[in-house]
Amino acid sequence: MSEEHTNRLVELAAEAYVYGYPLVFDLSMVETCLHKGFGTLAAAPFNQFSHADRLAGADTHFVSVNNDTVYSIAHLDLSGGPVRLHVPDTDGAYYVLQFVDAWSNNFAYVGSRATGTEAGGWLVAPPGWAGTAPDDVRGVIDAPTAVVTIVGRNACDGPEDLERRVRALQEQLTLTHLEPGEHRTGLPAPDAGVPAELRFFEQLRVWMADFPPSAADRAYQDRFQPLGLLEEGPSPYVPAGSALVRALTEGLALGKERVEAAGRSGDGGGGGWSMNPHLFDYNLDWFGVGTIDSPEWKIADREASYLARAVAARIGLWGNHGYEAVYAQTFHDAGGAPLSGAHRYELRFEESPPVDAFWSVTMYDTPDYFLVANPAGRHSIGDRTPGIVRADDGSLTVHISRERPADPDAAANWLPAPEGEFRPVLRLYRPQPAVLDGRYEIPVVRRVAGGGRG
Repeated sequence: MSEEHTNRLVELAAEAYVYGYPLVFDLSMVETCLHKGFGTLAAAPFNQFSHADRLAGADTHFVSVNNDTVYSIAHLDLSGGPVRLHVPDTDGAYYVLQFVDAWSNNFAYVGSRATGTEAGGWLVAPPGWAGTAPDDVRGVIDAPTAVVTIVGRNACDGPEDLERRVRALQEQLTLTHLEPGEHRTGLPAPDAGVPAELRFFEQLRVWMADFPPSAADRAYQDRFQPLGLLEEGPSPYVPAGSALVRALTEGLALGKERVEAAGRSGDGGGGGWSMNPHLFDYNLDWFGVGTIDSPEWKIADREASYLARAVAARIGLWGNHGYEAVYAQTFHDAGGAPLSGAHRYELRFEESPPVDAFWSVTMYDTPDYFLVANPAGRHSIGDRTPGIVRADDGSLTVHISRERPADPDAAANWLPAPEGEFRPVLRLYRPQPAVLDGRYEIPVVRRVAGGGRG
């Protein structure tokens, strides 16, 4: 195999990594949830909710997990037929059930914004289902893939609210099979004989065949035939020739670099926040209940959508469309220096961010984007945080530091930071138009003069 041909395969493998990363990462997390659970969520089989018994904490090893809502997550296997979903009446309180297919596309929403807060039933149907829905359901949610994830979030004001109100709502959130049928017990297994350095591509090969994307995406993925990704039956990677192994491993590294670089773009080091209400607009084909099917919520260039989708999975897997919630991140202070626990910072909101639900700032480490362990057990601060102190003019200053501030008012508004570099995320739930059209400007994080640790 010539060097030129190998280089072409490396580039093709990098494209395949970017294209397939969301599928592999999504289903790897599904597998983890089915067998191990994570953080506040216990393991649960297909078609059964796992309910968090507390807000997410530092032991919740999930990328950019929020600390504002209590999670209820279910992974549906629809290979045996539709599943009926029942939602309780939340009496006006914020909640959302987000439906995510195997490729990480958000294809439906049920909840406060989308369908209201009253009780009701929904039918989640597999691809190609042509049956008749029961009369007592509000509608049918057509799934693009046979395995989908429901990510449920109930707003929660703390442990007391969880025990007093949220737990009862969790118990009323149920899934039942519409009719008896054969449902798988696990995901299709990649060939165990594939070497570790090629496991990503083997997972992509197997899962891509079992959970095909839209017709337009299938046409795009035909380009990956030379990599063996479209081979059926025994894995082409057991064994693989040295030239193909080299191309796949180098291409994987190159693809990772592209996703990481794109994930940090938009924060040019000047201290501004990267806020992209359209981060999750890569779904171009599936628009069910609660989604907005309009050009402003779709990435115009399909090939560009693949990198956007990979970045969204990398920095915020299972995040919502911007019209449900917007996420902003920053890595630098106002002077352009990386944010670090070696210093103290202030984030001053002259007025509350424009939202119809609520907002918060959450602390994450880098490069994992996990919540940060701290003695106070506080991972986020926002308009619902008990005891926050506003100035006489109504402004709110968040104090960010490794150690608790000595001043009582500053301590009330303290967001603990880790030892090393960090990345805060501002979440705006049900953002108002000023957020979505770019008129709202988030204040920069300013380093306190002489504000070293201590």
